[in-house]
Amino acid sequence: MESTGPIKINGMCDAAFAAVRQELERNFRERGEVGAAVCVYRDGKPVVDLWGGYRDLERTVPWERDTIVIMNSVAKSMCAVCMHILIDRGLVDFEAPVGRYWPEFAAVGKAGVLVRHVLSHTCGVIYCDSAPPGSWFDWNVHIRAIEQQEPAWPPGTKGAYNSINIGYILGEIVRRVTGKTVGTFLREEVTDKLRADYHIGLRPDELARVSDMHPNPKNGFFKIASDPTTPLGRAFRSAPTFGYFQNCPQIREREVASFGGHGNARAMARIYAMLAGDGAVDGVRILSSGAVERASRLVWEDECIMTQRRIRMGYGFMHNEPDTAPMGSSMKAFGHTGTGGAFAWCDRERNMSFAYCTNFQREGPGIGPRGAALSVAAGGGRPPAWLQ
Repeated sequence: MESTGPIKINGMCDAAFAAVRQELERNFRERGEVGAAVCVYRDGKPVVDLWGGYRDLERTVPWERDTIVIMNSVAKSMCAVCMHILIDRGLVDFEAPVGRYWPEFAAVGKAGVLVRHVLSHTCGVIYCDSAPPGSWFDWNVHIRAIEQQEPAWPPGTKGAYNSINIGYILGEIVRRVTGKTVGTFLREEVTDKLRADYHIGLRPDELARVSDMHPNPKNGFFKIASDPTTPLGRAFRSAPTFGYFQNCPQIREREVASFGGHGNARAMARIYAMLAGDGAVDGVRILSSGAVERASRLVWEDECIMTQRRIRMGYGFMHNEPDTAPMGSSMKAFGHTGTGGAFAWCDRERNMSFAYCTNFQREGPGIGPRGAALSVAAGGGRPPAWLQ
């Protein structure tokens, strides 16, 4: 699907990052982009802030400066930020069992699951077999089902992408410790302080600015998830029965903490600029430098049974994987991908962050060519062999 005419690109781009604008234009011209935004921070300041295209497939409603879109699993990294804040404040112990804060969680073999196991996707609680279809949208029902779930392996012995449960587990710890939902905590302690337009659970004025996420038949993640014989398909048993859920009211209005956050590239690049700046940006401190150092550690790297691709994982964040999720020239860069195509990362060595969002789901493999092209243009590094 190629564009039938020139697309107006809005915003600003520092001359040193002209390649980012060129690749965004190419995304619209050659790679099927519908509506998108990209933002880059360097030394705590935006050097790229571009957006363009349309909110609808008919290309009649422009993507505006304040358009937001579902950013899918980027939400997992935002839940991780919330958890690192609580660890930083001494309210949660990184090495403590989850059951210390949520006693019911410790049932059926989960007493040994530590907070750090959840953050690093090594807890083994990757399924939720007793959760009924549609329970993603009923927090308490899904939480009760997680309590009844046995881990798939001894905690801490193996890693695999926790596609559904991680946001619920981290979010429930946040609720038990603070009395606030993870969406409220994120607003109050991160996004409001940073003036970042990203939220888990939208208000009416925010709902009016959401672009639909348009399905892409070449999206490999959802193809795997639709096969009940795969591990990812098993994890998706609690999905709603009405099928395509990306644009339903529930995922926008309720707190679907693993993959239901909405925002744009400008917001996510700013949040990751905070991480790139060792916990602060524009004089606003969210985390201590020690907390960011801990959060940035690599824990495991392997072929993931859930995603069927190689993943390098830290404590709540994916790490640079040039063949599937290229994050610039430093292998210490870390961030997160979203199944729809959203992509954000930071490089602490260069005090740099990058974010991209789209309303046309990504293709495979990995982050897909549109996000990968922009990321390589912004951060350098070896491009994936499949990137054209």
